[in-house]
This record gives sequence, C-alpha cells and structure tokens, in this order.
Amino acid sequence: MQVLVAMSGGVDSSVAAAVLRDEGHDVVGATLKLWGGASDSGCCSVADVEDARAVARRLGIDHHVFNLADDFEQAVVAPYVAAHAAGTTPNPCIECNRHVKFGLLLHRARRLGFEAVATGHYARVARDAPSGRLRLLRGVDAGKDQSYVLSMLTQEELEQVLLPIGAMPKADVRRMAASLGLAVADKPDSQEVCFVASKHDPLARARFVGARVSLRPGRVVDAASGAVLGEVPAVELVTIGQRRGIGAGGGAGRRYVVDVDVAGARVLVGGRDQLLTDEVRLVGRTWTGSPVPEGASVSVQTSAHGRARPAVATSSGARFTEPAPRVAPGQTVAFYDRDEVLGSGTAA
Repeated sequence: MQVLVAMSGGVDSSVAAAVLRDEGHDVVGATLKLWGGASDSGCCSVADVEDARAVARRLGIDHHVFNLADDFEQAVVAPYVAAHAAGTTPNPCIECNRHVKFGLLLHRARRLGFEAVATGHYARVARDAPSGRLRLLRGVDAGKDQSYVLSMLTQEELEQVLLPIGAMPKADVRRMAASLGLAVADKPDSQEVCFVASKHDPLARARFVGARVSLRPGRVVDAASGAVLGEVPAVELVTIGQRRGIGAGGGAGRRYVVDVDVAGARVLVGGRDQLLTDEVRLVGRTWTGSPVPEGASVSVQTSAHGRARPAVATSSGARFTEPAPRVAPGQTVAFYDRDEVLGSGTAA
C-alpha cells in the first residue's frame, strides 16, 4: 500500500513510519509546515522539520515538506483567537486534526495517489468483520491514549487512516526508535500549542492573543454574594473551572470560575458545588458510525487526559449520572462505549 506518513519530527510519527516500512508498505514521509511566526515552537519548528528529514533519511524513505501555513492560519489560529475574544475555550489541536491533518492532508494525499495517511497517534482503528464498519479505539497505553483528539473522525476519514503505534506502549516505541538508531528516540514529547511558545513563559498566550485582539481587565465577582473580590488582567483568557490566577484570594475554601461574561468584563467565581452540573449541551456533533440514540448509556470525556464519566445521551448533548464539573464552552466532549469512540461535539 502507498502510505503518506505525517512526520512531525517526534519519536511517535518516526516509529509509525518505521513500522509501516517494515510491514512492506511503500512509505513516504511528509512534514507539515504550519507556523513560522515569532512563537515558532512545538511540532511546527524548523528543528522539527530537520529531525523528520533526518529520520526519513535513516529509514531510507522519501520526505517532503508541505507548506500549509495559510490554511492553518485560517482554520486554526484565527478561530483560536476569535474563541478567546468571545470568552470561550478553544481546542486548537483538535481543530488542526479536523481541518488540516485529517482534512487538507488527506485530500492532498489522494490527489498524489496515496491510498492512506498514517500518523503517530496513540489510538487504534479496527474493522468489524460482519458489517465492515470501522471502529476507533483507545490506544493500549492508557497513559498516552490520544483517541480523544481524534474523536471527530468519521467513517470516511477512518477508511483512509492508519495508526501504526496504537497497539504499542510508549516505552516500546522509544525502544524501537533506539534500536533503529533514530536520533529522536529520547526526544521529549511536545506539550505546547505549537504556535504559542509557553513552556517557560506564562504570559506568552496573553501576548499572542493580545497582539490580535484587544484584551480587557475584568472584575472577579463572588457568584453568591455579588461581592467584588479582585481583578483579572484579561477576561478573555479566563476559562470555566479555572482556580489559579483569578485574583480571588482570601475567604474560606477554594474558588473556581463558574461563568465568564466578556461583554460585562466580569468573572463569576464560586465553590466547587457551584461548578457542578448535571448536563452538557453540544453543538456540531459528529459520529464515527451511526449517531448515538437518545437515552443510550455512554461515557463522556471532556479533556485529552481527563477521566471518562458515565452519562446518558440526550437530544442536545449528554446528562451525567452524577454531577460533574461544568465543561467550558468551546471544549470538545467525546462519547465512548468502553474503549470505542462513538463521536464528539463542542460544548455550548
């Protein structure tokens, strides 16, 4: 099979390419140049392109660089900034997967004659023998599972996607990279939003967003009493559930952000009981197979590494079986049946 492997310059996608090569596929590597601004970091840096090229050379496969910076700006960066301006919490990595890696790259791969695109995500694709339906499953390494960030994929995309390392523990991935003499074997995992360098700079996000939209200070108000407790420097950068950096010191007990009012430049805070809710409303739902019927028992995961909570599917989203922390608008909510991803939507 002719496979285009999205190579980020990290160990996971490098080993994905090696696994497919060893299985006898005709493998070509492609690194996406998505961002080259002042915050050139994460999986989009010049150094990562060079790492991917060196791995491809070591594996004896061809390697290309696709410049999708304009598309990335339009599909990921601009919505990221707009979401902050509206007081919602964006999920840029999922939007990059949706529009770029499993959108534009898939289309380009088809035009170039490739039969599939592969990535180094820790998730699995399995086909049901009787029906032929494809199932998206969690990676076997629970600590590295990335099925959540792929929860927007549909049958159409899954038919063209290979996830070669989804059945491998991370330790085995690094061992294989070392055995192949890949220089990225011990390379740390990227933990940042690739266009906002924030590892050693807590103000990087504020500068990035503030250079594109006006940020305003906001009053921090106790949700129960209405008392003004302090001020945040940028109301647009506050998210529901946030506890640190909200200027609400003093008083008894921990306080959490329970609502963000950008128009009124106000952040409401309260105790954990005020943060809890029974349901989450969703927009833009997609399904990996058939839509989940109303009333079906599911598990709901609301962050990449959060625990899945039992819930019941509703016509508008999901109802938790026990009160759970409110999901920040803009965040992805993924539906599971045990290890299988059923679909996802965006919290309203």
